[in-house]
Amino acid sequence: MSAPPRVRLRTLGLPAPGEPFRSPVPDCLDAGERARAAGFADPRARLRYVTAHVALREVLAEYTGTDAARLRFGRARPGGMGGRPGGRPVLLGFPEGPHFSLSHSHDLIVIAVAAVPVGVDVQRVPRSGTVEALLPRLHPAEREGLSRVPRAARPAAFARLWTRKEAFLKGLGTGLARGLATDCLLDGAQPAGWHVRDLAAPPGYATATAVAHPFRPGLTPLAAGHRTGTA
Repeated sequence: MSAPPRVRLRTLGLPAPGEPFRSPVPDCLDAGERARAAGFADPRARLRYVTAHVALREVLAEYTGTDAARLRFGRARPGGMGGRPGGRPVLLGFPEGPHFSLSHSHDLIVIAVAAVPVGVDVQRVPRSGTVEALLPRLHPAEREGLSRVPRAARPAAFARLWTRKEAFLKGLGTGLARGLATDCLLDGAQPAGWHVRDLAAPPGYATATAVAHPFRPGLTPLAAGHRTGTA
């Protein structure tokens, strides 16, 4: 019985506003990434985007032995929403991988890399009003499970569920187009062909990863190399 595929993780935290930091040099970003970064009116949102995408290129450069600036990205399949390409992001010229996923929320950035399709998600714990507004969109079993959680603890439980769901949908390459009510990802639930688990996160955040692999009772926990840092 094989263990789940290994997932390598890198977590980055942005400095608090006003703290000194070494701003990432965006030289390795392509023209599209630079244009998108320039489009952010909020300097902190721009910093978050540049930090995340420079870090992603640096991580993938280590895996591929290719200069970070020479990496090119595409999508796994055509036909996304609104006429845009769909599917998971992929490295062009590397049909065998590595596979990767990127997520960021407020001051936290998480990157996952694996030899098989992978998704990662990070979310800041939402307010109670946000939870109540989104509950009707979830799978019926998820709604029932969250309704049994004490109201004070519900936002944190919702954040854990939401990150598992988003990580899985990113791994599939469908995103939210699949529908939030399609799959049940309560604690311990594993979609067919995938291994989903919560990851350690700083206070106030939740994060999870999903990796393509059949789940069987008794499998060893998902192995993960984990690097952390501050931009």
